[in-house]
Amino acid sequence: MKRNPKIFSPIVFVLLAPIACSTFAPATAAPTAAPTPTSAPTSTAVPLYQQVRLAAVPSEEDGQSPDHKITAQTPTLNGSDDPRVQTFNKETGDFVQGLIADYKKNLAAMGTPPLAATSYFDVRYALVSPPGNILSLKYQTEGYIAGMAHPYHQIYSFTYDLEAGRDIALGDLFLPNSNYLQTISTYCAAQLSTRDIDFKDFSGGADPTADHYKNWNITPDGLMITFDEYQVAAYVAGPQTVTVPYGELKSLTDPDGPLEPFVR
Repeated sequence: MKRNPKIFSPIVFVLLAPIACSTFAPATAAPTAAPTPTSAPTSTAVPLYQQVRLAAVPSEEDGQSPDHKITAQTPTLNGSDDPRVQTFNKETGDFVQGLIADYKKNLAAMGTPPLAATSYFDVRYALVSPPGNILSLKYQTEGYIAGMAHPYHQIYSFTYDLEAGRDIALGDLFLPNSNYLQTISTYCAAQLSTRDIDFKDFSGGADPTADHYKNWNITPDGLMITFDEYQVAAYVAGPQTVTVPYGELKSLTDPDGPLEPFVR
């Protein structure tokens, strides 16, 4: 996961084959054939995502010199010790702690604040993907250091394939050489231009570069792109979100990739 400025106890279904009922033939009848043996019971493995649940582990810290308060939510999977779960938990834990460490560095670099105010930093997240193997998280942070004109906000995204036990990059969703960034950029720019956010003055922030589209999430309705404040609009307009319908991306999507269930 980049930091760049970037579920139920197993249920076993036992299938019982019909039990053959014997009939008694008259004494003078020929012997009946031996009954066919019943099939052995079978079981169905429960997918890993149904064995675990995602919970927000809260943390809080107060500090002095200068005065500050840090609050955070760390997304954590519970219910299984599977290595894929452990990998997810380590990545999310390291990521949140990394954000906090970066804030503390910035806080120390500012020195003594010019006014008596408490600085703060907050990290929250939302799971925006539908139930399944794909876990797509959207982190939202808000920070303030005494002396700043106003708080700042930054968005981060993380998408993880629980079944495969690996992170998913944006390029993993599409066919090689499909020029998916251009398609996504064209759609987003068209949507942003209809909003009262002075997009024309910030349109370069929607150009088709990987850095401009680092904040993306898989949602039930489409590929959600989030632009940080100042990227495609002035601070007062806040971060901007555009959801690209999967139909717009169908011809570019890797049929063996993570988006296949959504665009079929």
